[in-house]
Amino acid sequence: MVFGEILQAAYQLMTDVFGNYVIQKFFEFGSADQKLALATRIRGHVLPLALQMYGCRVIQKALESISSDQQVISDIVRELDGHVLKCVKDQNGNHVVQKCIECVQPQALQFIIDAFQGQVFVLSTHPYGCRVIQRILEHCTQEQTLPILEELHQHSEQLGQKYQGVSLEMTPKTYYTVSSDALFKDQYGNYVIQHVLEHGRPEDKSKIVAEVNVVEKCVIHSSRAERALLIDEVCCQKDGPHSALYTMMKDQYANYVVQRMIDMAEPAQRKIIMHKIRPHIATLRKYTYGKHILAKLEKYYMKSGADLGPIGGPTNGLM
Repeated sequence: MVFGEILQAAYQLMTDVFGNYVIQKFFEFGSADQKLALATRIRGHVLPLALQMYGCRVIQKALESISSDQQVISDIVRELDGHVLKCVKDQNGNHVVQKCIECVQPQALQFIIDAFQGQVFVLSTHPYGCRVIQRILEHCTQEQTLPILEELHQHSEQLGQKYQGVSLEMTPKTYYTVSSDALFKDQYGNYVIQHVLEHGRPEDKSKIVAEVNVVEKCVIHSSRAERALLIDEVCCQKDGPHSALYTMMKDQYANYVVQRMIDMAEPAQRKIIMHKIRPHIATLRKYTYGKHILAKLEKYYMKSGADLGPIGGPTNGLM
């Protein structure tokens, strides 16, 4: 009885400050027939609903709740074709695009990937676009993420060329570093970089690691609060041989970032870094660049006293 009355005013309720919650609850707890009946009321109105403060919530709930019926989902998603960038840059619409990527089969989302062609760098530095790029890296196929990653790299190289001739002292490596600086230091682009490190191919990760001298500059020249966040980002990753800190310590470039973090960290944060490094001491001795970290650690161990215990371990080689 309740549903019968609601269905008659479904679209009006979807865009209402209070009514949208009732529609969402029917998508969440209603029968399969009720969910499909409400979905039919969305059809033909997906774009205006996606851009509306309350309607965007209804579409997101619908995508979550009727995901088992891929045909219905495809019909809803298809209405965004031709309007992807408009939605991605909208404070409401971007959430709908993200939910599409999370809930819909990647094969039905190729039009979203196509819409990003030539726009990847701009969207990566956009407050809403960077979120959508992250969802693509998380959920789409390798074939779909490849052009996204390639465009990020290509754009960096093109930007680098702009700086040629600015100074005779600038080397080719400097050009690339200057261009990459935009994404590393951008308040939104840095999240995309983090997702590339997490979800990209080995070659994508290597390109970023090769540019971490930019991060080293960030550690040196950032404010105390910003520096603390950067260090915390590294230290809060999972521990073990696959942790970000461990990978950086034995890398020919990234070890310098860790050294700068040790140098620039506040005492309490430096102590955390030292505790994180200690389990890897035996392994780091085997790496040329790991030894640099151990030397830095020894320096601060001598300054801070014995509260961490001897970092070199017993003379018998046991930890």
